Amino acid sequence: MEKVKVGVIGCGSIASGKHLPSLSKLEQVELCAFSDIVPERARQAADKFGALGAKVYVDYRELLQDSSIDVIHVCTPNDAHAEVSIAALEAGKHVMCEKPMAKTAADARRMVEAARRTGRKLTIGYNNRFRPDSLFMKKMCENGELGDIYFAKAHALRRRGVPTWGVFLDKDKQGGGPLIDIGTHALDLTLWLMNNYEPRVVLGSAHHKLSQRKQAANAAGPWDPEKFTVEDSAFGMIVMKNGATLMLESSWALNMLDTREAIYTLCGTEGGADVKETLRINGEKYGRLYESDIQFNIKGADFFEGRKESMHDKEIRLWIEAVIHDTEPLTTPEQACVVSEIIEAIYESNRTGEAVYFD
Repeated sequence: MEKVKVGVIGCGSIASGKHLPSLSKLEQVELCAFSDIVPERARQAADKFGALGAKVYVDYRELLQDSSIDVIHVCTPNDAHAEVSIAALEAGKHVMCEKPMAKTAADARRMVEAARRTGRKLTIGYNNRFRPDSLFMKKMCENGELGDIYFAKAHALRRRGVPTWGVFLDKDKQGGGPLIDIGTHALDLTLWLMNNYEPRVVLGSAHHKLSQRKQAANAAGPWDPEKFTVEDSAFGMIVMKNGATLMLESSWALNMLDTREAIYTLCGTEGGADVKETLRINGEKYGRLYESDIQFNIKGADFFEGRKESMHDKEIRLWIEAVIHDTEPLTTPEQACVVSEIIEAIYESNRTGEAVYFD
């Protein structure tokens, strides 16, 4: 079998920390091309991960002209996700775009349309679906063991975990702060477990409270309040068309101790589930309430053919296998688009003070 030839656009921390290490472990992949607006970053990535003769580009459009490239991984700031992904799809490439799908819901919808029009595959990097506890919980939900899930919470809370590097604090580049950065993971995971992608109304709020203080106590070091142009926390209530209610909570900086990130709480007619140190299932049997704990490494290590496989490795492997075998990726663009639409609705509700209704 010929190897899948992959090009990477955007060679910063998410590419070097997630995509490139996972791609380089796959025997069926050849990393052939690297593009970044900072030439040194692209060259360093090519030297470390690239195949012999790998090419380096400053302009990603030149990379897309290479007809031998099968797959593109888009690892740019959020504001370029749609532009680069659509161009890659139109160039005949399959595309994995890092989360969130796009800076705006309109751009996310354009990406969905481009994938349908070109017949190319498109997936979004929601790696928390590939944690062992997530995959186990998905099977439970599909088997109806929780019944009808009518209330849920999506948790993405940090006490002081503001990313002070790169463009994370730049609203123009990113579109928002913790809501679009880590809240998007929690929301995607919870919607996927519920298998419910039909929102009816969204009410949300976003806050710029702690961001405007000169704060030294932060995992990544102090931030500059003048450059902190996104929210430091945001919250939303989503009511689905079938009446199910989902509460979304996200923060980079919040005065609380019960911090959990990319975690869910599910409440169904037959049982419930949440995650702390373990996956906890609760319910009622034979007239008595019960709880059971299932042990997982929540950070995402399990085993594949005798080797440790992280959630990132599993995500990338299954994506490449979907390309090879012409199957649907686990994360579809239509699902990711709904996530973007809900996030935008929370920001819009905060801006107007009104609920946002869907069709």
